[in-house]
Amino acid sequence: MAMQPITLTSGMRANLVSLQNTNSLLELTQKRLASGKKVNSALDDPVAYFTAEAHEQRASDLAARKDEMSEAVQTVKAADAGIQSINTLIAAAKSLATSAMSAEGSDVRESLRGQFAEVMSQIDSMAGDSGYKGINLLSVDASTSAGALNVYFDEEGTSSLQVLGFDATTSGLGIISPDADGWADTADIRTSVDQLTAAKDQLRTESSKLSNNLSIITARQEFTQGMINVLKDGAAGLTNADMNEEGANMLMLQTRQALGTTSLSLASQAAQSVLRLF
Repeated sequence: MAMQPITLTSGMRANLVSLQNTNSLLELTQKRLASGKKVNSALDDPVAYFTAEAHEQRASDLAARKDEMSEAVQTVKAADAGIQSINTLIAAAKSLATSAMSAEGSDVRESLRGQFAEVMSQIDSMAGDSGYKGINLLSVDASTSAGALNVYFDEEGTSSLQVLGFDATTSGLGIISPDADGWADTADIRTSVDQLTAAKDQLRTESSKLSNNLSIITARQEFTQGMINVLKDGAAGLTNADMNEEGANMLMLQTRQALGTTSLSLASQAAQSVLRLF
């Protein structure tokens, strides 16, 4: 005798399908609540997923540029620190030269000249020690721009700034350290004083240029951070779930699941009543 297939009543089948759909929606809502995202893969929403990925990638590239800008700021600050120290040494050298102009006796003048020469040597050392991570803006060949600092602002490197720097050694500043007979008379000493004055003016001009470049880099840093925030917010808006909404959905689906289970139980009672006939 062939066995008859088990069939469900239309009411039971409708309730079962509804319950299966509710369970699927519950799983989806639980996944969103667990991950915090309504779009977890390209299968959820291809357009939103890949657009958000592009935003995140650009934000990552800009973050790398922002780090490079931070390093550029330190390079400029290192150069500025060197300029300030060289200015201090120039002031000391000028004081020695002024003292030599009024000094009595060749021995005193020679002693002052020796001290002056040492200060000049320290200026050269200071200029050479003002680099940061291999870039020294106080040892730049202005004629070739060798050693200049190139700062890139956008992710493609098309927007940039070149910080040229200059030669801050005594040679670059036009200061000639006198030899043993260099301060033989007052006119020679006056020449050294004039060179120091001109060097101080040059340092002031170059310091102003560096300050302007620093302002540009700092402004671009702030702009880049703002763009990173905009891109991340844009990506989040495309993929993040509304936790309040998902929480409400969870409560509604749990209620629907309970009602579906109850309804399925009620629908099965008609079939169970048949058993009472036997």
